[in-house]
Amino acid sequence: MLEVRSLSVYFGDFAAVKKVSFKVSKGEIFGLLGANGAGKTTTIRVMCGLLIPTEGEVQIGDTIFGKNNNGNNNNSAELIKSRIGYMSQKFTLYDDLTVEENWKFAASLRNMNNGIYKKRCDYLNQWLSLGDRTKQLVGKLPSGLKQQVALAAALFHNPDIIFLDEPTAGVSPYARMQFWNLIKILASEGKTIIVTTHYMDEAENCERLSLMRAGEIIALDSPEKLKHSTFPHGIWGLAEEKIPPCLREEKTLSMWPCGLNYHMVTHNLAHWEDLKKQHPILANATLVAPTLEDVFLELVEGRSR
Repeated sequence: MLEVRSLSVYFGDFAAVKKVSFKVSKGEIFGLLGANGAGKTTTIRVMCGLLIPTEGEVQIGDTIFGKNNNGNNNNSAELIKSRIGYMSQKFTLYDDLTVEENWKFAASLRNMNNGIYKKRCDYLNQWLSLGDRTKQLVGKLPSGLKQQVALAAALFHNPDIIFLDEPTAGVSPYARMQFWNLIKILASEGKTIIVTTHYMDEAENCERLSLMRAGEIIALDSPEKLKHSTFPHGIWGLAEEKIPPCLREEKTLSMWPCGLNYHMVTHNLAHWEDLKKQHPILANATLVAPTLEDVFLELVEGRSR
């Protein structure tokens, strides 16, 4: 469905994206995770045909665009515009227009005829259960519903691939849950979803995740496999007051505060057993299931380095 090959983007001497490659299948929910400035949005802008890469190319279906092997531009990006929908991290609707008027404007950008527009309008209205709210000004809607309406605008031309750049930033947990229920429905219908998010609970909904740091992909796998590969021996938890000062200086043991406890990681299970013999209090440590937040802080932020 979509493949990114050796993608690099430079702004002057600054490398925003470096040699990024991955594939995304039809109907897959694929996540891009990383700190601010990691290159997630730049990568999405290239995939949407909004930015020409310095090197590399993107293939959507049979269409390839970007830089070819001779360094020349391939301007085929225009050919994929009808197949993709893009929802920016910045709110993209007009507050002083109604829902219907915003959708009408989105349809006009695609030169959609009136008959198809009405069918899509009826379908999306029913999909979101908006009822008469389509007559309301967007500026009067709750923030969570605004995001759903913006998603519908990105879907108006029924694209195969949907790019969502931090789509739920600033909305309530309940609104985020509702939004992701819609995303799962779209994926079940065969839509390919590529999403960036800072919410680790949302990232759990992705079938695969690509973790980016300083423009590079540093890990790519399913959430569960990322947890296991990052912490093959798990994470051990122990109450803070039970940890002797000498153990805090142990260089082969990484530890960090977590609530009233400390979490500890060792990448050498035999050494952990030796430490337990030296410090019997470690026998009271409990095995803690790693979370995606743990993975993010370990790989992206380098917490235990």
